[in-house]
Amino acid sequence: MFGVEPICKVATSHGLRIATSTYYAAKNRATSPRSVRDAELKRQISRVHADNFGVYGVRKVRRQLYREGIPVAPCTVARLMRALGLEGARRGKEVRTTIRDDGHEQACDLLKRDFTASRPNERWVAYFTYVTTWSGLVYAAFVVDVFSRAIVGWSAATSKRAKLVPAALDMALWRRDRAGTPAGLGLVHHSDACSQYTSFAFTAHLLEAGIDASIGTVGDAVNVRSWNPRLARSRRI
Repeated sequence: MFGVEPICKVATSHGLRIATSTYYAAKNRATSPRSVRDAELKRQISRVHADNFGVYGVRKVRRQLYREGIPVAPCTVARLMRALGLEGARRGKEVRTTIRDDGHEQACDLLKRDFTASRPNERWVAYFTYVTTWSGLVYAAFVVDVFSRAIVGWSAATSKRAKLVPAALDMALWRRDRAGTPAGLGLVHHSDACSQYTSFAFTAHLLEAGIDASIGTVGDAVNVRSWNPRLARSRRI
């Protein structure tokens, strides 16, 4: 290894003019009060950020520090969080799950906002939504029996793939068949007018099962939230 003096000589020969005494003076200089406070604040900021699952940003970290009797300026918290490589969770963009496709012919509205039924497997209402998770968005399709308000079929995936909706229907048919109350002729499947429900493939799937399709307006079927408490907990329905 090279010593301090040879390095300073080389630096001076290249026009940097660094004296050996300058290096030792900087090395032996006492730590500044600001650097001492920054070190303590970094420790506290890291703790608050970790205790709150890494979702707190500058504003919430500073508010928590104030609650604990540690006054600090917003700019200081922002500077130290940048130095630590910490940041809060950011709200994502609104996700549209209901997208109408005018190129698809759609079935008539057989329910006319009448969400009642006199028996099981008379009317099913389907909807398509999403849930925000730590790993990203998860899309989910559900089928609800209007008579019992029970979710009889569901399906989830990380993309709005075409098979998501029929998979929920297939589960509902399988579960009712297994329970000894098979669904089929006379059943009305109602949904809104999003492209997943008006596609030719899904319509053919309904016809093959002997189910009558019913399509409302965009966002029409989502009001099942008002009469099914289970669904009220969804982020968006």
